[in-house]
Amino acid sequence: MGFNCGIVGLPNVGKSTLFNALTQTAAAQAMNYPFCTLEPNVGRVGVADPRLHKLAEIAASMKIIPTQLEVVDIAGLIKGASNGEGLGNQFLGHIRNTNAILHMVRCFSDADITHVHGKIDPVYDIEVVEMELMLADIENLYKKESSLAKKDNPEFQMERAFLNKAIGWLESGNLLEQLSITEEEQIFANTLHLISIKPVMYVCNVSENDLVTGNDFTKMVQKFARSRNASVVLVSAAVEAEIALIQDKVERNEYLKSLGLEESGLDRVVRGGYGLLKLITFFTCGPEETHAWTAVAGSKAPAAAGIIHSDFERGFICAEVIGYDDYTSCCGEAKARAAGKMRLEGREYVISDGDVIHFRFNV
Repeated sequence: MGFNCGIVGLPNVGKSTLFNALTQTAAAQAMNYPFCTLEPNVGRVGVADPRLHKLAEIAASMKIIPTQLEVVDIAGLIKGASNGEGLGNQFLGHIRNTNAILHMVRCFSDADITHVHGKIDPVYDIEVVEMELMLADIENLYKKESSLAKKDNPEFQMERAFLNKAIGWLESGNLLEQLSITEEEQIFANTLHLISIKPVMYVCNVSENDLVTGNDFTKMVQKFARSRNASVVLVSAAVEAEIALIQDKVERNEYLKSLGLEESGLDRVVRGGYGLLKLITFFTCGPEETHAWTAVAGSKAPAAAGIIHSDFERGFICAEVIGYDDYTSCCGEAKARAAGKMRLEGREYVISDGDVIHFRFNV
């Protein structure tokens, strides 16, 4: 589907280490100096979903295919990035190509890992990065405003009004993501490739000892996030890198329990990114494979069918739908059908999270 989240933050906060753990590769070079990531690294990571394995067990599927989320590791921003400091403009361009932002913040003390500001202050770090994003957007909006000023056409009244409103909002120190806009304004905004309009989740990188309870730094971030109506996830990038190396599922779970955790921080990060993008999961299920598919919340049945194959959407007839709970309680499609739990849905049906679907089509 091409949905992706960009990992952003100051240099040396653990972005590349987190990316390596997410993708279980060494594709991103995690080293202790600014700008070690010269190009954005892109990886695809499976979204952990226990429903997938339950469905596969019932259907005796030979293969399990999870839905995936694309993660982009973007090099660290510094103060002045919007004016080209560091590798600022290049990195700001990379952020524009992502759908949502995972803003990683350093919430641990370690004398061996330098901090670009020489001190640990996570809220200040967040404000530095977000200010650069807002300044980049302000510059972008002024350029568009100047362009429209040359077109003396009442047709662009909505666009001019939006630009004026957005510039004023940003210059007041607010992210565009917090600005209430109409559907028409949203469509126009999408053409401008704005950065601060993207949904954000804050990822606190902590030491192993603070994974469960957090610390004073994470409390600062949580308080700040509440003012932004944003979510916060605690991870230890170093610990996650160790977890990623454990292939045996039982051993992995035992290690998590020894840390006082029920699931890895990465699972929470990926699930949080999935939620940021307002995505849902539907399933196709059979003896060959159980497959999880990603759709935008609110998608209708033909559009969901098109995610699997364009022919499915073009020749859509109907969708045979069984809710996840009905599928599992009836132990499969045959008994769910016999119990009257299978529904035939048409073109206007809005897909629900957890739907198990068989599409009928004719091309």
